Amino acid sequence: MLERYYRELLAYFSGALNDREHAADVVQEAYARVLALQESGHAVREPRALLFRAARSAIIDGHRRAQVRSAAQGDAGATEEVAAPTADEPEVQLANKRAANRLLAAIEALPPRCREAFVLFKLEGLPQAEIARRMGISRNAVEKHVIAGMVACRRALRDGET
Repeated sequence: MLERYYRELLAYFSGALNDREHAADVVQEAYARVLALQESGHAVREPRALLFRAARSAIIDGHRRAQVRSAAQGDAGATEEVAAPTADEPEVQLANKRAANRLLAAIEALPPRCREAFVLFKLEGLPQAEIARRMGISRNAVEKHVIAGMVACRRALRDGET
């Protein structure tokens, strides 16, 4: 199913990166990520979009690894100091605590079966098939519950920003 997008991905990222070999590596990494996701039991509804997103993520991850390597090696050309993480700053801690409370409230407000499926999937990391078996519902129903939970969480975070 995924093979039909290979040439399109390779052409797009070859142009974007101006390096066909690097693009081939990125596309291969994207395929590996999507196939791993499929093997873990997740349904892939939009494989083309997921492959493009996975490829972009692979590029970003590669840039981050290069930055970390450069900083760790004490790159002579690097004159900037590495900034301390901001997570310890009181404002950031307060904002994170408020966001966590909004998420918890959104999860608690879900209908019981929806909340159960969402928690099993997102917090306990169970595959949808296992959740469906445990709850005695279809995988489609599990997926709908998880989506409803995600929508509620996104809404809670978005509403907290305004």
